[in-house]
Amino acid sequence: MKRVLISSGFEHLTSADFRYLYEAAKAGDVHVLLWSDEAIRAATGREPAFPLAERRYVVDAVRHVKQVAVSGPTVDPDAVPGLPGAAGGDLWVVPETADTPAKRAAAAAAGLEYRVLTRRELAGFPELPAAPSSGRKRVIVTGCYDTFHSGHVRFFEEVSALGDLYVAIGHDANVRELKGPGHPLFPEAERRFMVGSIRHVTQALVTSGMGWLDAEPEIVRLRPDLYAVNEDGDRPEKRAYCAEHGIDYVVLQRRPKPGLPRRSSTDLRGF
Repeated sequence: MKRVLISSGFEHLTSADFRYLYEAAKAGDVHVLLWSDEAIRAATGREPAFPLAERRYVVDAVRHVKQVAVSGPTVDPDAVPGLPGAAGGDLWVVPETADTPAKRAAAAAAGLEYRVLTRRELAGFPELPAAPSSGRKRVIVTGCYDTFHSGHVRFFEEVSALGDLYVAIGHDANVRELKGPGHPLFPEAERRFMVGSIRHVTQALVTSGMGWLDAEPEIVRLRPDLYAVNEDGDRPEKRAYCAEHGIDYVVLQRRPKPGLPRRSSTDLRGF
């Protein structure tokens, strides 16, 4: 497999970043040089939007990424990404928006293959296939997953310890019905792609029902052993449904990964 190099601060890990990593992974094992907080300050003159520990935690959780290394206190965006303690790469992949003549020259001087991912290549959100079953219990969680953040990754990490994790993403019409105008911020295909890109998730799918039990058709099909929720997602309708159908109902406390700040979608999006 080729060693694919990527260099970025990944300050706001958006769907565009997930698509970039996904497409890059088609060429080989993706090795990310993640810019340190000091490097972001030096390059931009401002504080990073999220601290290094949190950014690394999320990037490490992306299934399209093989390895993450952290840069030194400065970084040259146009230099071939250097991975501390690792051998050189075979291919440097950049999005069209970050392509520069200086990068092309640096790659040529290093004898490194260089590839630019065009806007067309990065358009759309493919449906990711389900990961192979581990034979463990099946666990389902539901939610909107609109403004994606480290708190979601932590929830998936904790729930995946209970079994193979299936995440049912609320479809657009139902999210709008439950949360009101302005929701969701991103369409269901985009939200499904982001959730499905996390390595703790066996499969991400879109619900087809309505109300707080919009995932009922998917639950009937998947026949999960457990239904897991965070404290703020606990609903009497969910408890009653699980009791009636013999599904274990698990409520987890909303706790960030040790050392990371607590995140919520409401706080990050401002409403």
